[in-house]
Order: sequence, then C-alpha cells, then structure tokens
Amino acid sequence: MIALKSPTEVSVLRENGQTLSRILTALCREVQPGRPTLYFDEMAESLIREAGGIPSFKGYHGYPATINASINEEVVHGIPSSERTLSEGDVFSIDIGLMRDGMHVDMATTLPVGDVDDVARRLLDVGERSLWEGIEQVKIGNRLSDVSYAIGSYVEEAGFYVVKEYVGHGIGKALHEDPQIPNYGPPGHGVRLRPGMALAIEPMIKLDALPTQVLDDRWTVVTGSGGLSVHFEHTIVLTEDGAIVVTLGGDEKT
Repeated sequence: MIALKSPTEVSVLRENGQTLSRILTALCREVQPGRPTLYFDEMAESLIREAGGIPSFKGYHGYPATINASINEEVVHGIPSSERTLSEGDVFSIDIGLMRDGMHVDMATTLPVGDVDDVARRLLDVGERSLWEGIEQVKIGNRLSDVSYAIGSYVEEAGFYVVKEYVGHGIGKALHEDPQIPNYGPPGHGVRLRPGMALAIEPMIKLDALPTQVLDDRWTVVTGSGGLSVHFEHTIVLTEDGAIVVTLGGDEKT
C-alpha cells in the first residue's frame, strides 16, 4: 500500500531534505585523494546528529554505518572503512539518509576524485542526467513506469546499462515504502502518480550488462565485469502544485 503524505508530513520531508542536502554538500567538499571512506561516515553521523536527526541507514537490517561509501566498481552498500582510501581517478558514491520528526529522506551522488578519464566523466554525466529524466516524469496522472522508462531509455541510448537488481522506492515513515521504482521498463504501466506520494528515485548505471554480485561482507554490491558504476538519488514529493525535489538544496543553515 502506498502511504500518501499529509501536508504536515510534506513540510517535515521538505525540512529534512534541505538538512540532508546541506550535509551531503559538506561531505562532497571533503572528497580528495588519500581520504579513508570512514572519514566521511564519521563526519556524516556527526552532522546528522547535530541537526537533531538519526542516520536512516545505521542499524537498518544490520547495516553498520551511516553512509554507503562505494568506489569505482562498487554499485551500492559499500561499507566505510579506515583502510579503504580514495585515489586519484576514482569515482566515489555517497548514499545517505536522515530521519527526523518521524520522516526519512534519502539521497545519493557520485563524484570524481581528482581528474578522471573520459569514460568515467561521461558515465557521471549520463548518470546524473538520467535521474533528472526520471524526475521530469513525476507528474500527477503519469504512470509509475513512465519514470522508469525515462531513466532506462536515456541510459540505453547513451550506451550504458542500468542496474536491474536494485531500485528506487517510496519513502516517509519508513526508509523503504511502496512502491518500488525500477530504472527500466516500458512506459504506461503501474500506479498513477497522485499528490502525497513521496518517492526516492535512484538510478544506478554501469558499463556492462552483466548481473551484479554481492561481496563476502554481505553488503557491498559490485558490477559483474569490475567496471565503473555511478549512483544518483533525490527524494521527491508530489503535491497539487507539482513535484518538489526536497533534497535539492537550499540556503538555510544546518
């Protein structure tokens, strides 16, 4: 069942999204070669708690950290570590969630570490643009799969592949709510989009069509070929006045 958000809940989502956006922006400013991924996790937890929030991911189904810190071939769920450091030319994905006043928000971005090659740069550009292709379909009366199709068709036309094993999702009182939002498929299917829906749209794209694999830590998901992957995500709320990207950012201080 899809839980429609009340105006009060939408207001909380908007406030939480602004806070989480500022926190992720602060983390992104710290990205440089030589930094261990644990550095970003500790910083993220500190900023979330200072803002009166709780890390959405920490302890979720046993996950041990505040962020997913995924490098290069790691698609998602990379566990932060003092031993895993960023290197020049890497791509680094940070996925982060916050819960405050009973409502979760979720977002992700992938950044170049120093100078990256042309393939990485193009993958980053296509990944970010694919997210916005999906967001542009979040309109009252559209079908859920219109979002999926917009993402997948854009990625495919660019010569890359979407990750099919992991999808976007509804969000609100729980981190993962109905509906699931694949990043591929034909348009015109699924539920109609209605005011009050809150959606975490998150394309993960890669260089190969092979199935992903999960490492022995039972969390880290990697590409089948060992090639690069990128991940972008925003939380969007649909209102009578249109879609609001609540994690897009703002000027308020955390």
